Amino acid sequence: MIRSLAVILVPLLAITFFATRNLDDAPVSVVDWQPVLARARAEAPYPVLAPTNLPPDWRATRVNWVKTGDPFLNGQPAVRNTWQLGFLAPDNTYIALNQGDVDPAEFIQDESREGRPDGESVVAGQKWQRLVTDDDRTRSLVLSQPSVTTVVVGDTSYQALESYTATLSSG
Repeated sequence: MIRSLAVILVPLLAITFFATRNLDDAPVSVVDWQPVLARARAEAPYPVLAPTNLPPDWRATRVNWVKTGDPFLNGQPAVRNTWQLGFLAPDNTYIALNQGDVDPAEFIQDESREGRPDGESVVAGQKWQRLVTDDDRTRSLVLSQPSVTTVVVGDTSYQALESYTATLSSG
């Protein structure tokens, strides 16, 4: 009977250990986003935004530039020119910058995680539409312009998104 109990308890303890360990200690893969930004700015038919003067404790963890027709998700051709840049803020909140130039309605729905309207913000004199997911977890700021749609998204407050958005520049 003791052997049977050990056979059951050992896997349970192992599962509990791995499922409850502190994932904040897991290493974060930081990416060098500057070369991809330079390529995007050279190739994009719209002004490519990127943050300037972010504190050094902001870590870039995702960068992507894909031209229309180039392989993108699942190897399928990209339907739009897409610029994506994601950072972990000092509190480990992920904030993503996404820009695309075709089919803005679909792009906004995808990048905002199907956010619904929630007012507007004014950042650097421009009106950004606010979107929030049904579970009230993810917020987005959206700027629709004739040549490009920009979506800044994160599981954080609008104030934090506004502060990040205020750092964006096209050059």
